[in-house]
Amino acid sequence: MSDATSQTVYFYNRHPISCEIILAKLRASRGHLNDLRPDELFPYDQDHYGGLAASDELAQQAQIGNGSRVADFCAGLGGTVRYLAHRYGADVTGIELTPARVTGAQELTRRVGLQGIARIIEGNVMDVPLPDAGIDDVVSQEAFCHVPDVKRALAEAFRILRTDGRLAFTDWIANQPLTTDDAQLMWDGMAIQPLRSIPEYRSLVGSIGFRVISSKDLTEEWGPILKERLAMYQRLREEAGQAGTPMGHDAFHKSYIRFVELIQERKLGGVRIVATK
Repeated sequence: MSDATSQTVYFYNRHPISCEIILAKLRASRGHLNDLRPDELFPYDQDHYGGLAASDELAQQAQIGNGSRVADFCAGLGGTVRYLAHRYGADVTGIELTPARVTGAQELTRRVGLQGIARIIEGNVMDVPLPDAGIDDVVSQEAFCHVPDVKRALAEAFRILRTDGRLAFTDWIANQPLTTDDAQLMWDGMAIQPLRSIPEYRSLVGSIGFRVISSKDLTEEWGPILKERLAMYQRLREEAGQAGTPMGHDAFHKSYIRFVELIQERKLGGVRIVATK
């Protein structure tokens, strides 16, 4: 396992949102975990910026509909996988690197009965375990920032997409180069690889052979969303401390505070890119 892969797995093994935490919150609110519905997970399992509205926008941009064959790169706990399957009737396969999150994603999917059309498999998006030209749409949300070789991951998306298939993803961008200290903090706390600007990202996507349809700067949209997420993480941390349970990855919390500051300063930001094969 490379240093970059090890760092990403280390980060996600200590992420403040986990299958166990989601089930504990559901048990507390419902009194039991019997007969869970997919929509009952959605307030807890949408671990990406903007929640369901962001997933809807991505689905619309990717033209996902009933029966669409979709791959979700870096699927995490499978929130987007389950949502696209339940809401749009798509057949969705999530690719996730971290074994613990694959196990958690599969458990959550099983509990809501979606395993027939929503699956999460262990794999690396730089070497996707899916055949050529068998997918209609590839999506990803704020995850390529962890991937050591994004060009290779995009090439894998191109390979598994059918002709005219769509790629739609969101990711971090650098509106300004980070200082050495900030770049190190993002790496130590959240396994963030070197980032690129929007023009650089468009050029990278195009170099694979994709035709870029659109690229939207999400920096302004992300500002208030990330401030709210920081407050949520801080509440989770306080609750853990009060309960006498582990309070999570200290480096993550330190880096996330700085990340939100960098977003407010527009030094970091986000982009949504849509392209076709």
